[in-house]
Amino acid sequence: MSDTSLDTSWQADHIQVQSIISIFKTMQKRGEAALEQLSLEQFQTKPEQNSNSIAIIVAHLHGNMLSRWTDFLTSDGEKPWRNRDLEFEEHPDALPIWQAWQQGWACVFAALEPLSDTDLEKEITIRGQKHSVFEAILRQVDHYGGHVGQMVYLAKWLKGNDWKTLSIARGQSKAFKP
Repeated sequence: MSDTSLDTSWQADHIQVQSIISIFKTMQKRGEAALEQLSLEQFQTKPEQNSNSIAIIVAHLHGNMLSRWTDFLTSDGEKPWRNRDLEFEEHPDALPIWQAWQQGWACVFAALEPLSDTDLEKEITIRGQKHSVFEAILRQVDHYGGHVGQMVYLAKWLKGNDWKTLSIARGQSKAFKP
């Protein structure tokens, strides 16, 4: 190896599927901690007409999770049966929010748990574009993290002073410093 080239062999050797699963489980728990604080009516509340409610965000995550993680290694991540546009509309026949949330995450973990660290180097397709498995997973970490953040923000806004913080409360940082 010359002095100007980068050694990237560490990438696949030190990235562990279990660490990825742990990140997704933390994300799932954060979303659940926000959802648990809300009423059914609050799930449907939008800050303004062009915004998404938490119910819509969960419906979108559900659709994305089922599409991306079903047959994860063997078929395009954008399934022909997915109707992405419908995910952003209110519809009375939608799955209950908790059921959609749990079903989506179950699909994620069912795809991730059998993977080995060497599977992260394989190639898959999403919307006709090739990605390494690792890149595809990072894409979903980014996507889901953004939406879970939206859910937390909306839940905090909806609860106001009744919000139970999901991290260190204001003014309490010193108690958590080593």
